[in-house]
Amino acid sequence: MRLAVIFLVLHGLHGADLRTTLRQVEEHYNRAQTLTVGFEQRNLIHGTPRRVETGTLTLRKPGRMRWDYAEPAGKFFLCDGKQVYFYSPAANRVERSPLKESGDFRAPMAFLLGKLNFRKEFADLSLREEDGRGIVTGLPKSDRVPYSKVEFTITEQYRISKLVITNQDQTVTEIQFRNERSNVAAPDGLFRFSKPPAAELVDVEQ
Repeated sequence: MRLAVIFLVLHGLHGADLRTTLRQVEEHYNRAQTLTVGFEQRNLIHGTPRRVETGTLTLRKPGRMRWDYAEPAGKFFLCDGKQVYFYSPAANRVERSPLKESGDFRAPMAFLLGKLNFRKEFADLSLREEDGRGIVTGLPKSDRVPYSKVEFTITEQYRISKLVITNQDQTVTEIQFRNERSNVAAPDGLFRFSKPPAAELVDVEQ
């Protein structure tokens, strides 16, 4: 899976230092065994949105992730802990690749699926205030990952409300999260791959 740049809204956190902010976010997510949240995804090229997609993201430790899209209907991205599967209904095609080798922008979300540790995941982290907001920026430890920068937007409850992911090709993906719920039912079957009828299954090498 693939992952990215983060933008933080810290209403109650003005003046908080980087260490305190990261610790509080880590504690919030490390307490959860499952997580369900709605998302709105915008893909931008040269700052211009190309499309808007919506759906539900479900996470379960250890290592399970599923993005179900309502728009476009039927599209999904699945991680079973070892492999990732991306299905495009328009092409009726599934792309499969090992999690650690995936170049998909959703892969970076995998860092939420274990014991969250920002300093382990990113080589450089910074916090600044801009227009009344606190912005945490993380840079990757390796150029082998699909992103060059990730920014997190964090609420006063230390929840991630927005991701801004700058990809290696300099395109940008913005993901807005809402209605986060922790420790809800997330059965095994939700993370078990089942190939859509007549879909082509292709193994992708990165």
